[in-house]
Amino acid sequence: MNNNIVLAGLLCAALASHAAALDLSVGAGSNGEGSNYFRLGGQQEFDSSWWQSRHGRLTGYWDAAVSYWQARESQDNQSLSLSPVLVYQFHGDGIRPFIEAGIGLAAFRHTRVDDHQLGTALQMEDRLGVGLRLGDGHTLGLRAIHYSNGGLQQPNDGIEGYSLYYQWQY
Repeated sequence: MNNNIVLAGLLCAALASHAAALDLSVGAGSNGEGSNYFRLGGQQEFDSSWWQSRHGRLTGYWDAAVSYWQARESQDNQSLSLSPVLVYQFHGDGIRPFIEAGIGLAAFRHTRVDDHQLGTALQMEDRLGVGLRLGDGHTLGLRAIHYSNGGLQQPNDGIEGYSLYYQWQY
């Protein structure tokens, strides 16, 4: 991995000293075609929640991350991203399941990951995820993230990352 990941980690640590409830996350997975995908992020919870019921509530968080794409056929790549993410948190004692979805922006260092031609360095980041809040500020989840330039420029092959992640409150 390169210096971008170290810098992102330092940035997350610096933000944590100024934010009351910053979460940190690490994730690892694949793009579904054999390339490895690693992600380091920082999350800041929204101050609000909506549609509270006896089943759960809708809330969310901001996610800033750096990702490292270990390519098989081309040079490795890195991306920086920022996304607002909506979360439906189910009520529960101890373990609380949730689902999440978000759309944000990402900037890639190179416009190619293996045989995927992204067309532009700036990409939209769409995500879906599920997970479990384990209590004491720990979360375990699965996430699928799709990157695409939205057809702004051709080629627009897009790429996905599927990962298992662990998140903890700093």
